[in-house]
Amino acid sequence: MTSALTRRRFLVSTAASGVAATAALALPAYSRAAARPIITHGLQSGDVDTQSAMIWARTDRPSRMLVEVATTDSFANPRRLAAIDALPESDFAVKRLLEGLPSDQEIFYRVAFQDLNDVKAVSVPMVGRLRTAPASRRDIRFAWSGDTAGQGWGIDEARGGMKIYATMLKHRPDFFLHSGDTVYSDGPLKESVELADGTTWKNIVTPEKSKVAETLNEYRGQWKYNLLDANLRAMNAEVPTFFQWDDHEVVNNWSASKDLTADDRYTEKNVALLAARAGRAFHEMTPIRYQPAEPGRVYRKIAYGPLLDVFFLDLRSYRGPNGASMETEMSDASRVLGAEQLAWLKRELATSRATWKVIACDMPIGVIVWDDWKAQAGAEAVANGDDGAPKGRELEFADLLRFIRAADIDNIVWLTADVHYTAAHHYSPDRAQIQDFKPFWEFVSGPLHAGTFGPNALDKTFGPDVKYVKAPDESQGANLPPSMGLQFFGLVDIDGASEQMTVRLMDVADQELYSVTLDPVRKG
Repeated sequence: MTSALTRRRFLVSTAASGVAATAALALPAYSRAAARPIITHGLQSGDVDTQSAMIWARTDRPSRMLVEVATTDSFANPRRLAAIDALPESDFAVKRLLEGLPSDQEIFYRVAFQDLNDVKAVSVPMVGRLRTAPASRRDIRFAWSGDTAGQGWGIDEARGGMKIYATMLKHRPDFFLHSGDTVYSDGPLKESVELADGTTWKNIVTPEKSKVAETLNEYRGQWKYNLLDANLRAMNAEVPTFFQWDDHEVVNNWSASKDLTADDRYTEKNVALLAARAGRAFHEMTPIRYQPAEPGRVYRKIAYGPLLDVFFLDLRSYRGPNGASMETEMSDASRVLGAEQLAWLKRELATSRATWKVIACDMPIGVIVWDDWKAQAGAEAVANGDDGAPKGRELEFADLLRFIRAADIDNIVWLTADVHYTAAHHYSPDRAQIQDFKPFWEFVSGPLHAGTFGPNALDKTFGPDVKYVKAPDESQGANLPPSMGLQFFGLVDIDGASEQMTVRLMDVADQELYSVTLDPVRKG
């Protein structure tokens, strides 16, 4: 299937949905001209707190983004915001911060684009919605997972596309936390893949997804590909997404030691340059907040009312080279968080007054992820495969865990993805090589729509215990297609009255696989 046909069919369906959603809302100034801008990939929102939210859209030409904000879907008395230009330099993608929003309120936002070359040519508008975080205690629900369109499994429309997004939308979460591997820039797609059951998986393939990404436009194309999926676009219009990244946004297992010399797929061998292009595309194509102090920063805190703070980590951008990770003292080589991010996390955890502190970590702590999987060598994640005292990248986490205990910080839960199966891990000093930390839970989910693998072995340094795991068995093998049903997400519910947190591990068929309810520790 050619990209032109794919894009044409996508634009027709997008325009139709936009007309249906806004038939009663059309602004008087909208042109009926045949040639007018198009909103190409739906709407997105993200990084929502009690008073603000980011929104995103993309058009097909130099245009002005027109935004109206209201608290009802009738837009009877909307607030019209100043226009923002969409230009070729950002691939016509644009995002803006909605400020001064009321807390705990459903917000509707309407977006259209006005052609900079013809002010009478205005796109069909689209409407999105979100709910701001509460300033007082109420029930909260959110979902999390990772890994979208990886290992050769793209959008097969005959099989319903990326169905897990439709499953998650049924639960109407307040937000969705995407834990990384949001795109697979190093994973070209083939038009068809023969499956073990004798059927054929048929991918939509665009030029950017037919090869590894190297140019800025090819990295942008990874995002535009995922947004061809109707399930994902429908969820984006209704549910804010809080994004973080991992390795496949750039190239598999990237760090300062990544060497592409022998990889004939790449003509550009400079990994730092590839990472810079991928990072720009990541920030252009998602509704992540802009950090003036460090424009490419991914780590941040989102305060979601009195019951919840979410701390997003970045284990990719500040790490030392992937190696054995056996250093006995912290150094630039052993870093995975980096000194500045670690200091930020300690400071923010210590000053948090939210009941629950969720740490969104793009890689698990105790799961062994080898840099060289065939040789079972080198640390790609935190664990180094040595069950003894903390070494290498484990040193930063040991330091953090000791700080949490010394500062007497309770109610910390870790959420992660990366390993392409789902699991619940409980860590305890009673089982660990160090004893000066508080017990904690780590929940793993994914993949959303990618190959299923695992389970991986655990490093016993911090005393992990597997409470639940769902992964392929030996007879099923590895890199299972989404059609096999082993695609996973997690749901978290915080009760506004009791403040209990319930974590559920779910699959694409909406089956609950595991559930645990955690009681908050209360002081005084």
